Amino acid sequence: MSTTVKAAVFSEQGAPPQIRDLVLPDPGPGQVRVRLAAAGVCHSDLSLSNGTLAQKWPAVLGHEGAGTVDAVGEGVTGLMPGQQVILNWAPPCRECWFCRQGEPHLCEHALDRTVQAYAELSDGTPVYPGLGCGAFAEATVVPAHSVVPLPDGIDPAVAAVLGCAVLTGWGAVNNSAGVREGQSAVVLGLGGVGLSVLQSARLAGADPVIAVDVAPDKEELARSLGATDFLVADDSLTKAVRKLTGGRGADHAFEVVGSAKVVRSAWSASRRGGTITVVGVGRADDEVSFNALELFHQARTLRGCVYGSGDPNRDIPLIADQVRSGGLKLSAMITDEIPLEGVPEAFERMARGKGGRSLVRFGR
Repeated sequence: MSTTVKAAVFSEQGAPPQIRDLVLPDPGPGQVRVRLAAAGVCHSDLSLSNGTLAQKWPAVLGHEGAGTVDAVGEGVTGLMPGQQVILNWAPPCRECWFCRQGEPHLCEHALDRTVQAYAELSDGTPVYPGLGCGAFAEATVVPAHSVVPLPDGIDPAVAAVLGCAVLTGWGAVNNSAGVREGQSAVVLGLGGVGLSVLQSARLAGADPVIAVDVAPDKEELARSLGATDFLVADDSLTKAVRKLTGGRGADHAFEVVGSAKVVRSAWSASRRGGTITVVGVGRADDEVSFNALELFHQARTLRGCVYGSGDPNRDIPLIADQVRSGGLKLSAMITDEIPLEGVPEAFERMARGKGGRSLVRFGR
């Protein structure tokens, strides 16, 4: 048995998607089928489509999604048809060395499914799921441990952003950087993840919270989500940040673009002994260099952050508490709601640095 759904299918690297029929198998042992309510358009999807990140073709991209379980395979427990869930694009195996060390975000097997075909086109051509999810489709089939139950009291229409943008941004602040009340923070890049970092830094008690972007028109949104200050990214950035932080630089700098140049900007904007957290996904050939003296003298900590350095099963309920309390605003980060056909335009907006998060809405 199988199910046919509409999907945005990318035939090859650099090609725009076409809306095509996708034939999904019924869920096998340990799998579930999820009907998507919404899917966020993440910069990682753009990176997959243009070759910055590896991807097998043809593919259905999209990894930030939420929906309803409508079928379960043999042996699945704890999930049932009708249950609302969030997709987890990096599900930990719970058994490898990293998982046993309490680092499920570094699981050796989290991305195994990305190289396994999960569906077919109507002519039998195998199709691969972007980051194991394939969320730019009306439905998808994933392993049961690739979904997290949607906590009560969360609007399912906007819950998709919890699966990547919010989990990554919240985790960067709380799991990776460990921002404390009263510390200063600067956030470079105000896409969906950057806006989540911004909100999470505010909730952690950071002060000041300095938002930075190349687009001046993002100031109003940044301030509405908690930025105390807004700066346009230019050659005067370091001096401007120091002026706002007692002449020292920020305690925490978050790079949320994925660019060697912005990593260096974050480094320069932080104080001696400060922490730079690299959240953006950059190109393998975009190299960052430091001299030996500055590494010693500045005594800064430079660290990467994969998927918020966290565990979705643990962190999503914690984040949900802040959403329900009104502290973390999901809908405010969504600047464009689009149909499935609007994915190419959403990619173009991201490439131009426009807007926050675009959200594909299904069943409208």
